[in-house]
Order: sequence, then structure tokens, then C-alpha cells
Amino acid sequence: MYRRQRHIYDASRKFYLLGRDEMIADLAPPNGGTVLEIGCGTGRNLVKIARLYPNARGYGLDVSDEMLETARRSIARAGLEGRIRLAAADATCFDPKALFGVEKFDRVVISYALSMIPGWRSVLRGAAAHLDTAGQLHIVDFGDQHGLPAPFRSALKRWLAMFHVTPRADLADEVAALARMAGLSAACSRPFRGYAVRAVMQRAG
Repeated sequence: MYRRQRHIYDASRKFYLLGRDEMIADLAPPNGGTVLEIGCGTGRNLVKIARLYPNARGYGLDVSDEMLETARRSIARAGLEGRIRLAAADATCFDPKALFGVEKFDRVVISYALSMIPGWRSVLRGAAAHLDTAGQLHIVDFGDQHGLPAPFRSALKRWLAMFHVTPRADLADEVAALARMAGLSAACSRPFRGYAVRAVMQRAG
């Protein structure tokens, strides 16, 4: 699907992948910290993270070789090859130690990827398991649009279905349940009148 779309992905998605930059602004990794993006796509978020946090080391994984090719080009254009590493991997089952030589991360980011992955609950569990001491998992994805007009909600769902995107209505509940099971704290919000879900899970230092 992304063989052709990857060339216009960032330009077209900026209008409706809301909340990504707010999430990035809240990351605040420690000095010299590690940031992993699961489902990194074109590398757009990783480049922004690297520019905003110049002392952080970035890592990204994606299952699409086409997207990773675009990401590598974007990272090279930004002159960030020395600070961002990429790998092809299935988000539902990956070994960051084998991929990057890093087992735990200070920040893990999942931006509008869970709505595209059938086994998204496995992705959540894996992401939480790879948090370092005082690590944080930051998530932004489509919400239930509860505060938006019904015609808009219907049109959006039809549009997203064309791209195999399914908003996870129970995402906030799953985050809360996983946090309880893993001994983490969790906070969820529904910005833009429920258009998006923002969640942060944190391991106590």
C-alpha cells in the first residue's frame, strides 16, 4: 500500500494525524536518553524528535521496507544518520537488543500505528516491556470522535477504512488495564473533541 503513498504521506497526513507534535513536545527524554518509535513510517517524527532533543538517540522500526527507504532518505537529508537508527521489524514481536543493541528505552513512541495493526494489544504489551527505569510510553491515535458531529464521524470512518485504519475504541481502557498489570502509572486524554486519544504510561524511577 505504501509503495506509492510514501511519497506524499507526510504532506497528506499532516491535516488529520492530529496531536503528533504535542506528543513530541511532551517527551522530554533525559540527557543522552534513548527514544524508540514503533511504526516509524517515513521517519517524520524521529527527525522532529532529534531536532528538538539534540542529545537524544533515536531508533525506529517499521514492517514496511518502502516506508523505511523513505525514512532513511529523510534522515540523511536532515543530516541525522549518526543519531537515528532504523530497522525492519514486526511491531507485535521484535527484539530491540538484536535490532539495535539496546534492550530498554527512556521513551517509546507509537503515533497513529495501533489503528493499523491487527495485533495492537501485543504491540502495547511489548512497548511497555521495553521501558527503562523511569521510562515513558507515549501514544497518540484516532479516538472515538464523541464530541464531533455524527456525519463527520461516519465520513471519517469510511475514509480511514480505505487505508485499512480502524480506530481502537477501547484503547484508553487497554492502556489502563496494562498499566495496572505491569505496575505502571497511566494517564489518558481525548483532545480535539475526541478526535484523538493521547496516553502516557510511566514506570516509576
